Amino acid sequence: MGKKKLLFFSDFGVDDILAVLYAFFSTKIDMVGIVVDYGNISKENALRNVRFLKKLTGKENIPAFGGAAVPLTGKSPTYYPDIHGPAGLGPIVPSPDMFTFDFENFYEINSLIKKYENEIILFCSGRLSSLATMFILYPEMMKKVKDIYIMGGAFHSPGNVTPKAEANFYSDPYAVNLILEQSPIKTHIVPLDVTSHAILTPQMVNDLDRYYRLTNNQVGMIIKPMVDFYYRFYKSRSPQIEGSPMHDLLALWSLENREKIVFEPVPVRILVEEGEGFGQSLGDFRNILMKASWPVHYVAKEFDYSQFISQVIQTFKSIPINHEH
Repeated sequence: MGKKKLLFFSDFGVDDILAVLYAFFSTKIDMVGIVVDYGNISKENALRNVRFLKKLTGKENIPAFGGAAVPLTGKSPTYYPDIHGPAGLGPIVPSPDMFTFDFENFYEINSLIKKYENEIILFCSGRLSSLATMFILYPEMMKKVKDIYIMGGAFHSPGNVTPKAEANFYSDPYAVNLILEQSPIKTHIVPLDVTSHAILTPQMVNDLDRYYRLTNNQVGMIIKPMVDFYYRFYKSRSPQIEGSPMHDLLALWSLENREKIVFEPVPVRILVEEGEGFGQSLGDFRNILMKASWPVHYVAKEFDYSQFISQVIQTFKSIPINHEH
């Protein structure tokens, strides 16, 4: 069975970058493109991070596309440097020559979908504005997509940006509902309900870092400073937490290991009314025949933590040593 063809939509915060690195070096994934969005950081900083990561990893042949800079709500985005660092890489700030022009080549995604027709999987680890725009502009093209996976939402757990809402859905609930309404296939949604339990402990990070230092692996050595920065934020907010929740990494792992995570088909809706419930994820999990008449999509409910961690560590230890950088 061939590798899964993946188009990766991301806003390039710390957990997104861990997911990108995993996708780069997984034996089961072929990253065929990256869509660069606003979100945890500005679109400009995200573009810089893509250049930095592609150069560092030697993956410079992967095409990148400029995505959304603002949400469909029309509001100015809120960035999170306290969680993800000033550039989205924790304490790491790429050199100024990594800045790139704000390219507008979004339409070129169509040629990529045509190239991998009925094979390509769309994965979104950030805000949903760019993915929603695909449905607005290119609805026929979206019928040629094999699968869609999204990290976002909070159904049976508290939110992370408000008591009720998760950040990706809260930042652009219009975009989420548009995708849920327009998608010709059932979308896989991986919410905080499960991703909050995908913990990478400081011990795991230190063990990885020791391995990278012994092998002088320049790619691997960016992981510890990023995750330590990210962990400090979580620890300051929730002193009882035992490690860093790898939200986007679990969502990516789920598409690679569909059989190792439980998804339930559920009618889903996101609240867009202003107020305390703005951006809240609603799912009709009732065990009845006549459920809410919302679009039905797959919501992740549980996963195998030990298998997740072992595959993540194994993949991160397979990052090749790139002495050129």
